Amino acid sequence: MGARRKGRELALQALYQVDLTGGEPQRVVAEFWRDCDATGSARAFGEELVGGVLAHRERIDALIAASCEHWRLERLSHVDLNVLRVATYELFCRRDVPASVVIDEAIEIARRFGAEESPVFVNGVLDQVATTLGVKERQGVA
Repeated sequence: MGARRKGRELALQALYQVDLTGGEPQRVVAEFWRDCDATGSARAFGEELVGGVLAHRERIDALIAASCEHWRLERLSHVDLNVLRVATYELFCRRDVPASVVIDEAIEIARRFGAEESPVFVNGVLDQVATTLGVKERQGVA
């Protein structure tokens, strides 16, 4: 598994923990990283993603909500919502990663951590987010 995939998975896990504990996000995330055994570029990338999601959460959640037909964010599983948050942050703020790579990575992570229907749901929502942001055909490096 590559460092970026591992970083995305770590970010999902940290954000999931924030949602489940309901605690102050910065404290929960600090505890997650303290107890996490990941090091190097995967951890650095994961920390960047978590920080970015938390810093832009209101905008990210608004983009996701606007792209989820007939679904309120409160109804989404914590796994699906946080996969969407990480990927939406990348689509919104990480211009060096192609949209297709962001979406493919999110689908694979949803397949690993989510429910059976999660990959299809994540794909549909992120396709709409990418279209809304105008980054669907963006080129870059993975």
